[in-house]
Amino acid sequence: MSRRDTNVEGCVPRHVAVIMDGNGRWASARGMARSAGHEAGLQTVREVVSGAIACGVEYLTLYAFSTENWKRPAQEVQQLMDLIGYAAEHYAEEFKRERISVRGIGCLEGLPLKVQAEMRKATEATAEGDRLKVLLALNYGGRQEIVESSKRLARRACAGELDVEAITEEEFANGLYTAGIPDPDLLIRTSGEERLSNFLLWQLAYAEFCFLPKYWPDFTREDFRTAVGEYAGRRRRYGGV
Repeated sequence: MSRRDTNVEGCVPRHVAVIMDGNGRWASARGMARSAGHEAGLQTVREVVSGAIACGVEYLTLYAFSTENWKRPAQEVQQLMDLIGYAAEHYAEEFKRERISVRGIGCLEGLPLKVQAEMRKATEATAEGDRLKVLLALNYGGRQEIVESSKRLARRACAGELDVEAITEEEFANGLYTAGIPDPDLLIRTSGEERLSNFLLWQLAYAEFCFLPKYWPDFTREDFRTAVGEYAGRRRRYGGV
């Protein structure tokens, strides 16, 4: 899909998380239906996947549909579900060929059955991908994720399988949707908004943030490279000096 970008110097983030924001506003500014913005945003996903590979990023998590997005008009929600299903079906072969794995994180059982089926097939088809691992946050809510992990630990404690005093951060993290995945090093959000919107609340504790004014459909591979380059020039202290 792309060659290695040798222009990025310094420490490259192992895991980049992205809040893909601004599709609807991009379309409205052009007198187009919001669905056109989502379709344009899908093309940006391909750009960013290509950019991530070129920069040497190992994990890319994309916030595709939140638990709060169900509050949008029914027609827009249906269009988003159709688009997600289409992408899962039509990109799987390309991703497999490029050694890119893809899987969903979130309450996937709450998605339409067709979308669940397409995501399952895409995950199975790309399982061997070792060049880039793409995580799609679908029907995802950070607070819900934390609650579900807490419930898992509570059930184990009630069953006598776990000493409450022995619970560690690592044990808690093992119950999250991202279990086994390193925490993001860098968060990128487009559209000029500067908030997390219930995304990876636990995992982003020590991430560097990059907020950009561009709407998602205008975001380019070069913008991604610039954000990664900016990260490479920062010093992460993790609470230290």
